[in-house]
Amino acid sequence: MNPQNYIVNYLDQARMMQLATCIDGQPWCCTLYFAHDNQHNLYFVSLDTTRHVAELRQNPKVAGAIVLPHTYGEMVHGVQFEGVAREVTDPAELRTSAEAYAERFSRRTLADDILNGTIPSKLYQIKPTSFVLFDQAHYPDNPRQTWQLNPTTIA
Repeated sequence: MNPQNYIVNYLDQARMMQLATCIDGQPWCCTLYFAHDNQHNLYFVSLDTTRHVAELRQNPKVAGAIVLPHTYGEMVHGVQFEGVAREVTDPAELRTSAEAYAERFSRRTLADDILNGTIPSKLYQIKPTSFVLFDQAHYPDNPRQTWQLNPTTIA
């Protein structure tokens, strides 16, 4: 299997990510539930009053890590990413983008709940520019595998 397939498989299995933002040289990291779509975009739901949302509005460049549970002594594997984050505000786009998150977490009314203000949270999209798979089990001689996404993929 090629690294891209391992990364997509990993995204399919994982439910939580750590998201890093940075403003004025001061980094911040938080833990969020996430989903992904067929174009490899990542989605999370958050209140617009959180520190990470305030920071991504000032600097949309983000990074993150996705790690499945490990037992000490197991070979290390995980996925990191870099990308650009934004709030999904267009109603038609919100309905489409919310599908991956709604399906993964059984939140069928997520888009409607956001659009009509039933919940105070908003939907955010991360368009990754790269994924890095670190996988000692499948790539013991070179565990760091980078997947640069094509600019047309992230447009």
